[in-house]
Amino acid sequence: MDQAVKDEIAVKPTLGELTAVFGRIGVLSFGGPAGQIGLMHRTLVDERRWLSEARFLHALNYCMLLPGPEAQQLATYIGWLMFGVRGGMIAGLLFVLPGLAVIIALSTAYALYQDTSWLTGLFFGLKAAVLAIVVEAVIRLSRKTLKNRLLFGIAAAAFVALFFFGLPFPLVVLLAGLVGFFAARRGGGAAKSSDAIDLPKRPKPLTAIATLVFWIAVWQLPLLLLWMFSAPEGLAVMFTFFSKMAMVTFGGAYAVLAYVAQVAVDNYGWLKPGEMLDGLALAETTPGPLVLVLSFVGFLVGFREAAGLGPVAGGVIGALLVAWATFVPSFIWIFAGAPYIERLRGNPVLSAALSAITAAVVGVILNLAIWFGLHVLFREVEQISLWPAAGLRLFWPAWTTLDPLAFLLFVVSAFLLFRMKIGMVPVLAVSAVVGLAVRLAVAG
Repeated sequence: MDQAVKDEIAVKPTLGELTAVFGRIGVLSFGGPAGQIGLMHRTLVDERRWLSEARFLHALNYCMLLPGPEAQQLATYIGWLMFGVRGGMIAGLLFVLPGLAVIIALSTAYALYQDTSWLTGLFFGLKAAVLAIVVEAVIRLSRKTLKNRLLFGIAAAAFVALFFFGLPFPLVVLLAGLVGFFAARRGGGAAKSSDAIDLPKRPKPLTAIATLVFWIAVWQLPLLLLWMFSAPEGLAVMFTFFSKMAMVTFGGAYAVLAYVAQVAVDNYGWLKPGEMLDGLALAETTPGPLVLVLSFVGFLVGFREAAGLGPVAGGVIGALLVAWATFVPSFIWIFAGAPYIERLRGNPVLSAALSAITAAVVGVILNLAIWFGLHVLFREVEQISLWPAAGLRLFWPAWTTLDPLAFLLFVVSAFLLFRMKIGMVPVLAVSAVVGLAVRLAVAG
């Protein structure tokens, strides 16, 4: 086999190794999509060398175009590359389950005691360390992908469109792909992949259709179970609502939270005003996709409306129903679409388009990194509208609210990662322990 093909998956893991590594990633996946993508890149590409930079970015490009949590979809895609559907199920589930278990536990405490003040010190140090990992990911990706002026310009334009104008992620990366496609057709500068490609077999149309139908049936299976067991009608209404939300959650959790909060409070009366913000605070202190905040909503609905089940049991069922409605579609997109997406890697013009999307993804991650960094380092960040008609806005921190401890932990974590080359897990552990100890001491 050609050496370039071997480098596509440089070190083939065993199924046990895949399970162990994604179990660890699921537990450590703090920091939203930027931190989670950076964590997977460092672990799977740089440390383990399970797949090449090109293959990682190709998968990421596709996931950025999909509705739902892109980091979980990326984990599923990578697992699928390694071991097919079995690997995709393991990687995708392990990415979500640790955070889901934590958010259910925290939601239970919240519903019973209505108090989250004890969480203020929890995971504080982790966020500062994750910020350093995100910065490292942006630097690594930019060095390896921005190979000419066109790609650099696409990355810059993507960042401006996202950070200053708030355009949707999928729209930005789709426009970048069109720029790369037409530049390649005209002989422009979008980089073409030089990797030798080991293409999968072309899926048979009937097989693809059967896969799609099967996973859609799995996705909607809870509705049948709710009907069979005569469950409270509110659970079925909630499951249907969040199934619809799963189809339109482009750009991650923040793109849909405002709408969900409005509908949950005003239309259905599921939540009281302000409870969505409490749920967001809980979700931001847990590993896994931020969209897990929707399971907090599901817990409160089940806790309050699942008569006959008991409040806590009803809450757990509600949280699980929302998680099922939200995350199962990710498996549909990957298992039905990934075989076709992989074959696109052999087309030079489409490869050039995907290279342009890769450049845009660098801008996307830079936008997420800066947004995340502002909210980690400062207690107050204001959104200033500069040109309302054009949607031009700016996130500006209140400089007097800079958190010295968060800044110090970030600098120390960056030094340990960049200069001392210390492993990611020890850095996360040290930062978490120091941050928690200091916060508890101050509170005491």
